[in-house]
Amino acid sequence: MFGILKNKFTTFISSLTKKKEEKEENKSQETEKNKEIKENKEIKENKEIKENKEIKRDITVTNVTEKKTDALKEITENQQIKKEGTNNAHGVKIDLSLMSKIKGIFTSKIKLTEGDLNPAIEELRMNLIDSDVAYETSGKICEKIFNRLKDKEINKNEIDKVVNKEIKNSLLEILKDNWMEGRFIEWVKTMHKPVKIVFFGINGTGKTTTIAKFGKFLLNKNKSVVFAAGDTFRAGAIEQISVHGQRLGIKVIKPEKRGTDAAAIIYDAVEYAKAHFIDFVFADTAGRMQTNKDLMNEMKKVVRVMKPDLKVFVADALTGNDAVEQAKEFNDAVGIDAVIVAKMDTAKGGCVLSIAHTIQKPIIFMGIGQSYEDIMEFEPKWFVDEMAG
Repeated sequence: MFGILKNKFTTFISSLTKKKEEKEENKSQETEKNKEIKENKEIKENKEIKENKEIKRDITVTNVTEKKTDALKEITENQQIKKEGTNNAHGVKIDLSLMSKIKGIFTSKIKLTEGDLNPAIEELRMNLIDSDVAYETSGKICEKIFNRLKDKEINKNEIDKVVNKEIKNSLLEILKDNWMEGRFIEWVKTMHKPVKIVFFGINGTGKTTTIAKFGKFLLNKNKSVVFAAGDTFRAGAIEQISVHGQRLGIKVIKPEKRGTDAAAIIYDAVEYAKAHFIDFVFADTAGRMQTNKDLMNEMKKVVRVMKPDLKVFVADALTGNDAVEQAKEFNDAVGIDAVIVAKMDTAKGGCVLSIAHTIQKPIIFMGIGQSYEDIMEFEPKWFVDEMAG
C-alpha cells in the first residue's frame, strides 16, 4: 500500500544525500589539489631563493611577499568568476562559500543551502503531483519541507534521518485537523443514542459498500445499526443496500417505490432506531454529480430533517484530484464533518493529503479491500510512516 508515493519521498531523501556526498568529495579533491599546488610553489620559491642567495634578505622577502600577494589576488579573481557563473545557472547549483567549504572539511556538520534544496524540492513537487497530490497541496508540502531544512546544520552521518523526520512533520501538519485520530468509539461514547450518521458521495465511489463495511465494524464492537436507503431515485441503490443489510443481519428502512422523499425514509429510520434502542442510524443518499443543484438541495433537506451527528463524505481514492473537487463541493453545500477514503488498497494515496488540506476535515476511516472486514480507522502517524518510511 502507498508504494509509489513512498518511493517519491525516498528518492527525494537520496538525492539530497547524494548531492551533499558529492560536495564533500569535491571539497576533499580540492583540498588535495591546493596542497599539491602549495608544495610545488614552496619548492619553486626555495629554488629561486637558493639561486639568488647573493641578493640581500630584505629584497628577497619583498619579492616573496609580492608573489604571495599576486597569487592571493589571482585566487580571489577566480573565485569571483566561479561564483558569478554559478549564480547564472538559475540557482540550480550554488557552491558553498570558501568559509563553508573549509568548515565542512574540519567539522562533522554541514548546512543545507537553498541551492542544495531547490532542485530536489522541485523534483519532489512534480513527483507528488504525479502521485495524485493536488497542485496546491504539493506546493504547501514542499514549502514546509523547504523551510524546515533551509540553513539547517546537520551531522554528515544523519542527513537521511533528519530529512525524513522533517518530511514526516510536514505531512503531519497537513493532517493536523484530524480531531478523531483513531478514537471513533471514544467519540461515540460522548453522544446520545441513536448516533445519526449521513453519507455523501457520487455514484461509483464505493459509498454504499463503505456504509456496509462501517456497519460491520460496529457490529464487531457489539453495537447495533439500522440502514436507511436514502438513495430513492435508483432501484439499483435500494437493492444494493438491502443485500448488504441481509448479509450482515442489519435492518434496512427502504421506500416501497422509487422516487419517495429521501428525507422521509431517513426520518422513519431514526424513529425506528429510537423505538428499538438501536445504537446507530446510517443514512445512504443519492449519488449524482456534485454539480447537480437538485441533488445538493436534497442533501440540505436531509440534513435539516435528520439533524445528523456526523456528516461523512466518501471519497474514491482512485479518482485522485476529482475526489478533492467533490469533497470541496459537498463541504460547501452541506458542511462535511469527516471523510472516509475508499479503495485505498489500490490507490497511490495522495488524495488523502489533498482532501485533508483542502477542506480541513479529518479522515476517519479507510477502505482497504473487498470484504466487509476491510476497513480501518485512519491514524495520521501510521499513514505518514507508511508514506515516508
